[in-house]
Amino acid sequence: MGDYHSSDEERYYYDDDDDRDASDGLPDLETEVSLPCTKSPSSEVITKESLLIAQRGDLRRIMDVLSLKEHHARTLLIHYRWDVDKVIAVFVEKGKDKLYAAAGVTVLEHDNLSPELSSTVLCLICMEEVSASDVTTMDCGHHFCNTCWTEHFIVKINEGLSRRIRCMAHECYAICDEAKIRSLVSARDPNLSEKFDRFLLESYIEDNKQVKWCPSVPHCGNAIRIKYDELCEVECTCGLQFCFSCLSEAHSPCSCIMWELWTKKCHDESETVNWMTVHTKPCPKCHKLVEKSGGCNLVCCICGQAFCWLCGGPTGREHTWTSISGHSCGPYKEDQEKKTERAQRDLLRYIHFHNLFKAHTDSFQREAELKETIQQKISILEDNQSTFKDFSWVTNGLCRLFRSRRVLSYSYPFAYCMFGDDLFRHEMTKKEKEIKQNLFEEQQQQLHANVEKLSLFIGEPFDKYPENKVEELRMKVINLSVMIDGICRKLYECIENDLLGSIQHAHHSIAPYMSMGVEKASELSICWENEA
Repeated sequence: MGDYHSSDEERYYYDDDDDRDASDGLPDLETEVSLPCTKSPSSEVITKESLLIAQRGDLRRIMDVLSLKEHHARTLLIHYRWDVDKVIAVFVEKGKDKLYAAAGVTVLEHDNLSPELSSTVLCLICMEEVSASDVTTMDCGHHFCNTCWTEHFIVKINEGLSRRIRCMAHECYAICDEAKIRSLVSARDPNLSEKFDRFLLESYIEDNKQVKWCPSVPHCGNAIRIKYDELCEVECTCGLQFCFSCLSEAHSPCSCIMWELWTKKCHDESETVNWMTVHTKPCPKCHKLVEKSGGCNLVCCICGQAFCWLCGGPTGREHTWTSISGHSCGPYKEDQEKKTERAQRDLLRYIHFHNLFKAHTDSFQREAELKETIQQKISILEDNQSTFKDFSWVTNGLCRLFRSRRVLSYSYPFAYCMFGDDLFRHEMTKKEKEIKQNLFEEQQQQLHANVEKLSLFIGEPFDKYPENKVEELRMKVINLSVMIDGICRKLYECIENDLLGSIQHAHHSIAPYMSMGVEKASELSICWENEA
């Protein structure tokens, strides 16, 4: 066991600057203790109120760098999925002209470059002469009557294409000025104009690979913006922890593909089908499934058809100890026998991993009750004027128990997918699979043993112990917490390097291990607006 004094977590336990009082209560089960952190949060919560601020922040960066109007900056960002760094990188590498052309942006250097129109203009869409005052010209130089423009915009907005409405001219890919769209549409239908503005605003989330809606049900109305790697797990201010990549519940150390396979396995009827394959056989007449309830191999369907349980062939009803009337079993059907054996083996394997997964998730829920119990024990010691004033060792130990129990729970779906025959059948030889499975199970069993030990220590009635025994328990909890943190870290390293490193790692990447639990997204900073 390593010296716990060298651990970052232990420094937290004994941080002199920590003003945390034991009477403040325990953290929520899904919300870990807020620990000192030297780096800024890697995710932010965007509420309905701060969505416009977040969008304008990125727009302002592009407008300042490229000296563009807002609608041109928005067109660029929508094209590049609101990746400000990508826009700037393309500008530096390829130049302004190629950057604008790819996004459909047409920028007039001077306003007087727009062509002067005569008093009447022929609209090339409806082929009617209209007054010049009823004509709108876009940045690309094409002009049509306001009626045709308005109809064009209304159709595109109703089709959900309002984020990038192109010019009507043949083979013109320029994006229309959103201010002119808004002006023309609002004159016809103010509600549709509001819909257009809402689509432009929501494009910051819908078209942005670094921003996604929180998948809470009912929806909390928040979105999460990440700053770094898309492969991460975050916690919204509503309390929901989820995988940012696939929007499922937080599921590491499972990859997103593994978790999708596992949840499908748990929710669909595949295991029911396996059970029916093992325990039932179809009637040769009506093809309904029949389950044998006795020892006799002559079974009868509700339709009246008798058949042989051994081979499934139709028979008469009369039989002796050695034969069935009108029937003799044919040659041995090896393929059918292998199919039945495999279905039975797969069913038993799934049940094994599912039972372990459920057992640990149930323990996870039951251990939530320890929060209130521990708080009561702390209150008793405080009322008895115990010399112990700092009980962070037990509250932090409880949080470590929650985190490690969660990792242990999701390690079983990982093992089911990793060492099954579905995902990596052609990626590993039988010998390689055996070696990797032994390596993983050794780490998993070590984690399991220590998690159960920590659960036992946390549940002890330390409020009834003498002070020397409380001190002894305190050291056990601290050392075991640090040890479990190290085991979890090694388990993740084993998965990333030894198990997934030599195969399709890119398709089965996992969210990194977070010692302090899933990071809670911070509120969006609006300092820039205050400075404006």
